[in-house]
Amino acid sequence: MSRLSTRHLLGIKDISREDIEMIFETADNFKKIINRPIKKVPSLRDITIANVFFENSTRTKLSFELAEKRLSADVVNFSSSGSSVKKGETLLDTVHNILAMKVDMVVMRHSSPGAPHFLSNHIKANVINAGDGTHEHPTQALLDSFSIREKLGDVAGKKVVIVGDILHSRVALSNIFALQKLGAKVKLCGPATLMPKYITSLGVTVESDIQKALQWCDVANILRIQMERQQIKYFPSLREYSLYFGVNKPMLEKLDKEIVIMHPGPINRGVEITSDVADSGHSIILNQVENGVAVRMAVLYLLAGAE
Repeated sequence: MSRLSTRHLLGIKDISREDIEMIFETADNFKKIINRPIKKVPSLRDITIANVFFENSTRTKLSFELAEKRLSADVVNFSSSGSSVKKGETLLDTVHNILAMKVDMVVMRHSSPGAPHFLSNHIKANVINAGDGTHEHPTQALLDSFSIREKLGDVAGKKVVIVGDILHSRVALSNIFALQKLGAKVKLCGPATLMPKYITSLGVTVESDIQKALQWCDVANILRIQMERQQIKYFPSLREYSLYFGVNKPMLEKLDKEIVIMHPGPINRGVEITSDVADSGHSIILNQVENGVAVRMAVLYLLAGAE
């Protein structure tokens, strides 16, 4: 079994380009498997995986669960809303209790940046970060880059613009790291109030005009406005945001080339993207969902070999 250079997947920042390429090659094989009539393989038959979600999630949780079941792992699901966390139990207590049940891997989403890193220092099981606060969401970035590679043949040399709420987005940060490691150029576009102060120190450029950003890019990855993370108002109204930064069909028709449209979901239709763009031939949004399962299968499989 091939191995990654790390025991955990905590962030894209912590893994090498070789790790990413190994994950993609493994995901290619798993993609063939999940398109067969019999979609299961016995690769992780003796492994128990706990999905520990302290924050709401639909797509990521379902995607991980499906990936785990396709690999024949035993799966334990935990969500904080119906648990002792509400009674004041600490993160470490919760996880020790789950590990007492002899769990080999923990997939974790938490609202505090660094929670999976904290966990990985205290437990023996492999930890996969399924999103920590506004910090990183590594498997989303991997499936995004994998989807670009599948659509355009390679990520190296491609121009990718990430549009929207960069300030609150863990997807944006992980994508910046992944795309740069794979040799893409990255530009950001969104309201100045939703742009982190020192973001250009990461080697990205910022464009405030959405039409210019679309004209520049090969791929536009459009993020939603994360209202649940915003404690203050960063722009006057959703209507105004849509007017200045929403992507619609007339904009794409003005371009002198075809670009690829992506979105990590969930989509706020009519705000950051119109339905006729999300459902158009430009869009690979549903491919991203399918690729998410294959990429997460690859990550689980490779980490299980990293004992």
